[in-house]
Amino acid sequence: MSTLAVPGATLYYETRGEGPALLLICGGIYDAEGYDALATALADRYTVITYDRRGNSRSPLDAAPTPQTIQEHADDAYRLLQAVGPAYVFGNSSGALIALELATSHPDHVKAVVAHEPPAFAVLPDAAYYEAMAKDVEQAFASDGPEAAMGVFAAALGMTQQEQQAEPSPEAMGRMMANIPQFIGYEVAPFSRYSPDLDALRRHPRIVLAAGTTSAGEAPHHAALALAGELGTEPLILPGDHGGFGAHADAFATSLTKVFSRG
Repeated sequence: MSTLAVPGATLYYETRGEGPALLLICGGIYDAEGYDALATALADRYTVITYDRRGNSRSPLDAAPTPQTIQEHADDAYRLLQAVGPAYVFGNSSGALIALELATSHPDHVKAVVAHEPPAFAVLPDAAYYEAMAKDVEQAFASDGPEAAMGVFAAALGMTQQEQQAEPSPEAMGRMMANIPQFIGYEVAPFSRYSPDLDALRRHPRIVLAAGTTSAGEAPHHAALALAGELGTEPLILPGDHGGFGAHADAFATSLTKVFSRG
């Protein structure tokens, strides 16, 4: 367990295992502990790096929160990798958006990316719906607070299947609940507006979009398939839903190892 000072924040991170570097980037309100099962399953093959994203859990901001950008989160990930060199990267949800941006902005530091259900709403045919959602979330947060904004967000997405990433410890549950205002107030709207650089992604030799077996019909699943289509690649279908990496950690570890060992 270590910390790293970055512009505007201090990042908490953990490393385990031996072998090539593998960075796991989380999304939403969860933190490094949410990847415990997957990191443990991979640690016999990789040096696995997990961390709490800026503003979440044990990675405090230096000042009051302001709207976040995918680009600054990708820069955080790059700074984590500077000490270890090029790495494999797996990201889930908004962590998948960060992984994609990391690959486009710092391609020499990314050997390969598996982006699991990135909410890249800008690539969807109904992108206008998600822009309206972002505005509604912003307005609800400003007028009525985090709980109301989370209600607007949940209703707009309609994601009913939610496997647990892992059984959180009481400490982790407390941290995640404390992360809600940061997530809904300063990440959801700007992250929802993020548009990946498709040309830069096409130039990167190893970008894999992944989707769950039981999340079909949900927006992040649609976005993963749409991005794969834009890049002219076959999506990787992994077990479970949007949080399947926790419930199916061993299967995820096997699939990731197959992807990362190619070439």
